Order: sequence, then structure tokens, then C-alpha cells
Amino acid sequence: MAAQRTSAPALPTLGGKKPSYRESVADALRAALIAGELRPGEVHSAPALATRFGVSATPVREALLDLAKEGLVDTVPNKGFRVTAVSEKQLDEYTHIRSLIEIPTTVGLATSADPAALEALRPVAQEIVTAAAAGDLIAYVEADIRFHLGLLGLAGNAHLVEVVGDLRKRSRLYGLHALVEAGRLEASAEEHLEILDALVAGDEEAVRAVMTRHLGHVRGLWAAEDSAAGTPPTTT
Repeated sequence: MAAQRTSAPALPTLGGKKPSYRESVADALRAALIAGELRPGEVHSAPALATRFGVSATPVREALLDLAKEGLVDTVPNKGFRVTAVSEKQLDEYTHIRSLIEIPTTVGLATSADPAALEALRPVAQEIVTAAAAGDLIAYVEADIRFHLGLLGLAGNAHLVEVVGDLRKRSRLYGLHALVEAGRLEASAEEHLEILDALVAGDEEAVRAVMTRHLGHVRGLWAAEDSAAGTPPTTT
């Protein structure tokens, strides 16, 4: 199944706050970076990306400026924005920090979270599975971020959510394409439903086992494809 690209991005947010159009475009661009739709070294212009996403150029340009402040892209005078590279060492460090935070925090939710609040995340987990079945990597990553940050938000620590959110923005999952082509992405996506089931059941050991396996897959996903550093930069 070939990976699909989204058109006009739409992204429900956490906490009931409706995002601005600029924020929704920025979220979609971050998801494209994480999924490997936009590769390190590539230079993209705002008009070209606007055409690709089916939106106007102004919010794309504004969103790219936001991404530049986050260090995800660099400005290239008279050309556009270059996607910044992330080393394997950095990615390993991001995954390590995420495991130190996300696993114990999520395990704790098995005994502290309101079951109704957990069930409210089930439609998001199902979105991940649906996006995986469609091969829509950008929608997959967007929903994945909403699920995990929504889950962590139930712990009541906004700073923790912010830290993990930043780490997720900087991660790369280049192996998603390989999983789509192998027909394995949907099975990976269903781990989110496993996490919820274990949490609702109050089974701490099951939550720990699934979360450990799930984050282990993150390390495998970005390493599943040859490093993008060897891919010749292109301009679109």
C-alpha cells in the first residue's frame, strides 16, 4: 500500500482548545517531518508545500517560521526552509528520556486515572489504527501524538506533557514507510488499544509490558530505514 498524503490538515487538540489554522498547519508539518515525508537536507518553499497540502501559502510560511524557532527547519535565503538533520545518537537519547518519563507515568494511570477519561481516548486510538490501514502517515503521527500526550495529561503534570511533546516533535520515524509497504503498520497501531485495555483493567504489569514494547518499536521505526543523511538533498 502506498503512503498517502493529507490535504488540508485538521487537528483536534488537547484540553478543548481549538487550534488556529496556523497551528494546525504547523502540526501537520511536524507530523510530516516525524514520518519522514519531509527528509533531512531537503529545501522546501512555502508555496510548494501549500500546494502539496492543499492550503494557502501564508499559514504554511507562518508555520515554517514557528518550526524554525523550534530548530526543526532552517531558513535558506531566497529558497525556503531546509529540514534539519537528527543524529542517531540524538534519537537514542530522545527515546531513552521518553522511556524514563512515559513508562512509569502511564503505569501509574492504571490505578489513578478515571476510567471514563481513559475511554475518551479510545476514538483517538482508533484513529491511529484507521490511519495505519489507509497508509496515511501524517494522520497516523498526528493521532499518535494526541493519544500519548492526552494520556500523559491525565497525570496532571503539564510540564511533563510539554517535555514529552517537545521530544516527540524532534523524533523521526523513517521506518513507517517500510511498515506500510509490508502491511505491518496496522498491527503496530493496535498497540494503542492494548495500552488502553490494560489501563482500564487496572493491570499495571500489562501496561508496563505494552508500553515498554511500544517505545522499543519507536527506536526500531526510525532505524528501520537507512539513515536519511545519505539521501541527496532536493528542493521542492
